[in-house]
Order: sequence, then C-alpha cells, then structure tokens
Amino acid sequence: MILSDELFDKFVKLVYKKTGIFYDYNKKYYVQKRVEKRAEALEMETLSEYYQMLKFTDDPSEFEKLINDLTVNETYFFRDFPQLRNFAEDVLPVAAREKRKSKKIKIWSAACSTGEEPYTLSIILQEMLDKPDEWELQILASDINTEVLQFARIGLYENRAIKDVPPEYLEKYFTKRHDKYLVNLNVRRPVTFKRINLMDEHEMSSINGCDFIFCRNCLIYFDDESRRSVLSSFYESLNPGGFIFLGHSESVGRISSAYKVQRIGDTIVYSKPK
Repeated sequence: MILSDELFDKFVKLVYKKTGIFYDYNKKYYVQKRVEKRAEALEMETLSEYYQMLKFTDDPSEFEKLINDLTVNETYFFRDFPQLRNFAEDVLPVAAREKRKSKKIKIWSAACSTGEEPYTLSIILQEMLDKPDEWELQILASDINTEVLQFARIGLYENRAIKDVPPEYLEKYFTKRHDKYLVNLNVRRPVTFKRINLMDEHEMSSINGCDFIFCRNCLIYFDDESRRSVLSSFYESLNPGGFIFLGHSESVGRISSAYKVQRIGDTIVYSKPK
C-alpha cells in the first residue's frame, strides 16, 4: 500500500485534531506501518479508503484501535527515580502535613501506560505516609490507549518492568507468579483506571480535587498549542497548592506562567498557587 505525502498529512491532521498528538514527517514510516496494519485487518485495498472510513464514520472504535497502535508505551516501575525521590521525601511530606486533618490525598497519573507509574506512586504512599490505612487515598490512572489500560488492570509484570524496584519493595508489594510479578492488593486498592483523551475538554473538566498530577514523557508528543491546552486543564484539576510533575525533558514554565515555581529539596517544582 502507498502512503503519499498528501495522505500522510491527512492522517496526521486527523490524529492531531482528535488527540493533540503530532507526528512530524520523519515519523512517516512509523505511521505508515501502523496505518497499513489496520487497513489490512479490515481488508481494505487502499490507505485512502481507510482514511475516508476513519474520517466519516460515526463509530469511534476503529480510530481507537489505530491510536492503540500509534501510541508509545515504554515505562517501568520507579522510572526517573530522582524525581520520585523528590516527590516522596520532599514534596509529599509538605502536603501530608497540610492534610493531616482531612487525611485525603488524590493523585492523577495521566498517560499512565501499562500501570507502572500509578502502582509506583501507590507504593510510595504506603511507605511514606504515617499510618497509610487511616488515609483516604485515590490514584486516578488514565491513558488514551485501551489495550495498555487493560494490561494495567491485571497488574502482572515481567522482569524488565520491575528491574528498578528495590528488593525489599519487591518482596513486600509483589507476589511472584512463575516468572512474573503480581502487584499486591494493598497497592492496587487506591488505583482506578480510566480511558481519558487529554484533548477532550469535557472529560478533562470532570477531573478535579487533585493534590498531585503526574504527566511524564507524554507532552513531548504534543505541539505547543496542545501542551498549553493540557496544562490549562491540569491547572483547573488541581487543588490550590497542588503540584504537577512532568518528564525531565518537559518544561511547565516554558508553556504556562500560571504555575508557581519553587524549590523544594534540591529540585524545582511547579504548583497551583494557593
């Protein structure tokens, strides 16, 4: 099947319009292979025919399958450990002191992929909070990819995913099943998985009361306009004083001036002003 530059541009614009994810021309081969896979699965003769079907159908299921194939899902437990350590040892204690009466903490793990990040955050809460059983803990874990969410709900991981888990945590929070590791119930209990498109304003506006939002290594696939839109939505979802964490190559300050910049511990962090 042939994907002309003109047709590639049409696919890219359609994906961008619906998701905010942008693919440059240097990703043409990557996009083509995934578009071809879906067109062949539907026994279509041309990629143009597949594009017309995506553009004009009222059924969103095929577009959802294409997005599942297009979105990248590289992650593992305790990824970017220095940032997580800053959250656990420096930022979380500040929030915990302020919430010692209500004893409620809500975290949103946006673009959670196969679930390693929200489960990591749950482990951190179990470890760092005094008497965690007395706290009302909520971790909303969202992604646009339905396949990775289904995998995350099962919570069974191979060695590659748990390679950076400290041995004492592996023993305490996982159960070995043959050659894989199952996340224990006390880690899974606070976590709720949900499909959310970060460019869907209606969905985004329904998320509120967050004390922390983690959206790491996702906005690198967006352009500046989409990033501003997502960060604006996150701002509305945060409680006053709530914190946002992006990936190490992403910058809140370059995109939005609404967030407060401060140093906590040895790291610059961003929060919604109180």
